[in-house]
Amino acid sequence: MSDYTELDKKQDVHILHSMGYAQELERRMSSFSNFAVSFSIICILSGGINSLAQATSGAGGAAIGIGWPLGCFISLVFAVAMAQISSAYPTAGGLYHWGSILGNRFTGWLTAWFNLLGLVTVLGAINVGTYYFFMGTFGTGYLGLTDTITVRIVFLVIITGAQALVNHMGIGLTAKLTDFSGYLIFATAIALAAVCLLSAPSYEFGRLFTFANYSGEAGGNVWPTTSGSWVFLLGLLLPIYTITGYDASAHTSEETVKAAHSVPRGMVSSVLWSALFGYIMLCSFVLMLPNMDDAAKQGWNVFFWAMDSQVNAAVKDILYLAILVSQWLCGLATVTSVSRMIFAFSRDGGLPASKALSKVSPQYRTPVAAIWTGSILSVLFVWGSSLVTIGDTPVYTIVVSCTVIFLFFSFAIPITLGLFAWGTSKWDKMGPWNLGEAVFKLFAVLSIIAMILIFILGIQPPNEWALYITVGFLVVTGIVWFGFESRRFKGPPIGADVAKRQAEIAAAEAAVGESGEG
Repeated sequence: MSDYTELDKKQDVHILHSMGYAQELERRMSSFSNFAVSFSIICILSGGINSLAQATSGAGGAAIGIGWPLGCFISLVFAVAMAQISSAYPTAGGLYHWGSILGNRFTGWLTAWFNLLGLVTVLGAINVGTYYFFMGTFGTGYLGLTDTITVRIVFLVIITGAQALVNHMGIGLTAKLTDFSGYLIFATAIALAAVCLLSAPSYEFGRLFTFANYSGEAGGNVWPTTSGSWVFLLGLLLPIYTITGYDASAHTSEETVKAAHSVPRGMVSSVLWSALFGYIMLCSFVLMLPNMDDAAKQGWNVFFWAMDSQVNAAVKDILYLAILVSQWLCGLATVTSVSRMIFAFSRDGGLPASKALSKVSPQYRTPVAAIWTGSILSVLFVWGSSLVTIGDTPVYTIVVSCTVIFLFFSFAIPITLGLFAWGTSKWDKMGPWNLGEAVFKLFAVLSIIAMILIFILGIQPPNEWALYITVGFLVVTGIVWFGFESRRFKGPPIGADVAKRQAEIAAAEAAVGESGEG
C-alpha cells in the first residue's frame, strides 16, 4: 500500500474522529482486501453450491439462466444504496451507525440487533454448509464418518475455532488470507465451469431458458407442490441468499485505507463479480447435467450426483478440496464481519458486557473478546437449535431461513431512513462516492420493494415458521426497547457529544499505540 500517504491516513482518522471514535483498529486492508472480505463471504462456491437445489428442483434450467441474474440484481440494488451511505459514514459496524445517524437511537439499535442476529446465525449456517460439503466429499467416503450432532459440533468447534484464532492474530493475517480467498474463488469457479463444460454430454443452451415445475416429488420435495410461476420466484432465493454479506466491507471500514472511497467500491464490485462468475459457473453446471428431470429428482444432492456421474474422480477431488478451502475462508471472513459489528455496537454500550466486548488488544489491534464471543455464539446456536424440533423440522433449519431476512432488514432500515434524510440536517454531506440524489432515491425505493419480495418469499412453505420467528423477534425487541433500552442506551455520539469524547479518543489511541492524526 505504498500509495497510502500520511495525508491519506490523516484524512481517514479525521473522519473517524469527527464521528466520535478512536482509531483503535489498525488500517492494514487495501482496497482489494476490502473487496475480498465481502467477496469471500458471498462465496459463490458456498451458497451457490450448497443451495443449488432451490433452482434445479424448482423451475429447472430457467431458474439459473434467467433467475440468477434477476436475483443478483435484487442484491445489487441494496449494495448500491448502502455504498452511497458507507462513503459518507465509513465506520466499523456501519449499518448500526447509519441507522442511528439517519434515524434515531431506536432505529440504530434495531438495525444493530437485526444485523447481529443475522451475522451470528449466518456464521453458523456457513460452517454447517462447510460441514455437509466435507461429509459429502471426504468425510463419509474417505474417513467413514457418520453424520451425528456430536460429529457436527466437534467439526464446527474445530473450524470455527481456527477462524477465530486467525482473526485474533490481527487484521494483517486475516486480510492476506481473504485476499488469497478472492483469487481462489475466481480460479476455482472458472476451473469448475471448464470441467463441467468438458464433461457435458451435449450443449443444450435452450435448457438455461426453459421453465419447468419440479415442485413436490418431481424435485425431491425441496419445494412443496405449487404453481410454475411461484416456484420460479422461490428459486430467486438461491442468488439472493448467496449474494449477501457484502456489508462486511462496511464493517471493516476502520481497517481499510481510504475508506470513504474503498468501502463503497468494495461492496458494489463484490456483488458484480460474484454475480458474473457465479453465472458462468452455474450455467456450465446446468449444461453438464445429463437430464434435467433426473437432476431435479436428486433434490439437495444434485451437485454431488452430477459430479459423481460426469466428472473424473481425481479431478473431482481436486475441485472439492479447493471448494472446501474456499468455504472455510468464507467462514473466516464472516468471523471478521460479526466481530466488528459486536465491537462497534459495544463501543456505544449496546450489548451486555460492552466494556469487555469493545476492548481492543494492544498487541494484535483486534477486538479479541468480540471475535471469540461471536464465534462461540454461532456454535452454540447450531448445537442448541439442532437439538430442538418443531414437528419434523429442526429449529436450526427454521432459524436459518430467517437469517437472510434479518440481514436484509438490517440493510433496508438505514436505506429507507436515507431516502427521507437526504439533504436534511441528518445527512447534508455526501461522501466522495456519490450517485446523486435521483439515483440514490431510485435504488432506495427499489430496495424497499425488494425487501418486501424477500420477506414474502422467505416465509413460504417449507419455511412458514420463519414468519412466526420474525414476528416474535420484533415483539421481543419492542418489549426490551421500551422496557429497558430506551432509558439506558444513548446510541452513537452526535453533535456536542463528539467534542466531549476527544480526550477519551486520545487515551484509547495511546493505549493501543496508535499515533492518531500524527
